Amino acid sequence: MTTKAAGSSAVLARLLELHPKRIDLTLGRIERLAAALGNPERALPPVIHVAGTNGKGSVVAYLKGMLQAAGRAVHAYTSPHLVSFRERIELAGAPIAEDALAALLEEVEQVNAGAPITFFEITTAAAFLAFARQPADALLLEVGLGGRLDATNLVETPKVTVITPVSLDHQEFLGATLGQIASEKAGILKKDCTAVIGPQLPDAEAAIEARAHQVGAKLLLYGSDFMAHEEQGRLIYQDTDGLMDLPLPRLEGRHQLENAAVAIAAAKVFFGAAPAPETVAAGLRTVDWPGRLQRLKQGPLVAASGGDEADAPDIWIDGGHNPAAASALAQAMADLDERLSRPLYLVAAMGVNKDPGGFFAPFAGLARRAIAVPLPEGQGGIPPRDLAAAAAEAGLAAGVAANPADAIGQALSDAGAGEPPRILVTGSLFLVGEILKENA
Repeated sequence: MTTKAAGSSAVLARLLELHPKRIDLTLGRIERLAAALGNPERALPPVIHVAGTNGKGSVVAYLKGMLQAAGRAVHAYTSPHLVSFRERIELAGAPIAEDALAALLEEVEQVNAGAPITFFEITTAAAFLAFARQPADALLLEVGLGGRLDATNLVETPKVTVITPVSLDHQEFLGATLGQIASEKAGILKKDCTAVIGPQLPDAEAAIEARAHQVGAKLLLYGSDFMAHEEQGRLIYQDTDGLMDLPLPRLEGRHQLENAAVAIAAAKVFFGAAPAPETVAAGLRTVDWPGRLQRLKQGPLVAASGGDEADAPDIWIDGGHNPAAASALAQAMADLDERLSRPLYLVAAMGVNKDPGGFFAPFAGLARRAIAVPLPEGQGGIPPRDLAAAAAEAGLAAGVAANPADAIGQALSDAGAGEPPRILVTGSLFLVGEILKENA
């Protein structure tokens, strides 16, 4: 058995070596392993399966808050993690215990017996075991990548499916066009299962509708079947049943109104009726989703930048890494600037398969400077000088720094005394995870 000293990290390191590729989309390997494990995916609590490009995690977080406010025990599966792998597997609202995780991973490792399988596939199989063994009222299951061939798509009969906004990302795995990507994500749709669909561009919506017609899934579409807007500092949710007057979500950004609406619609399908307004309100106000437009209010990085005084800089982190996410972030930063004007600095790192020019473009004319840093060791990434060049081509002043702390120092120095900056650390969840570790 795994010893406490070795813990889950030793097993996770071994699991990384079982396949030469981090991503290799197919269901064959996990079907084999799931069968050897007794098909735990057939014994899960009622599943809400969530796919999409942006907003998956936020929708899961809102749903968790609403379901818990209604007194339900909720499991959740999300990825990637920011600080600890334990974040990926939540059992009844809490990350899986370290000893339990280590034993679980070793169990699936032994059953797999060295056969080729990707890291995400074998850890998803472990998560299915954990969820099947502990009763709960719901499982919030986030797709890892795509949908049709994602390991989570072993679930044959979800109670609800959700597709958040689809945009261009991971084209090397999902297809070159928006329609192709949306079709892959719509692979989670199932016969006679209602799917709640977030705001989509026309090509994406057409692909999702085509898949729904093919498999016999009912769709609830944002903008026609339900919607939300802000009115006098409140969130107004509307669908065919009427209006709900709710507090604004705790999470920052206009895009969170849409994410909240998707979660409310999905909760209504799950419950079979509209949840009480106070239940929805509690879910919106207690939601917690680290690393997504999160302001750092304390910790070593905050202290080093001048603390939390009124005239100190404010530091925000967000793991957005594609042009659609950047557009939402730029709008959120513009809204913050209207409330309290401060020069905006970006500290960014990005994976090699991303579109840095498309990411930086929405910040042209808004950010004073972009400072490129490397991703954490072992994560590869676009070299900082190349990333800075992409920012410059997008119309931003740009530079490089050895690490995030140095980049924050550059921003403070550039802004000068008497003009505390607003600093957004972004471009990669791996970078955001590093920031959270350094600021703990």
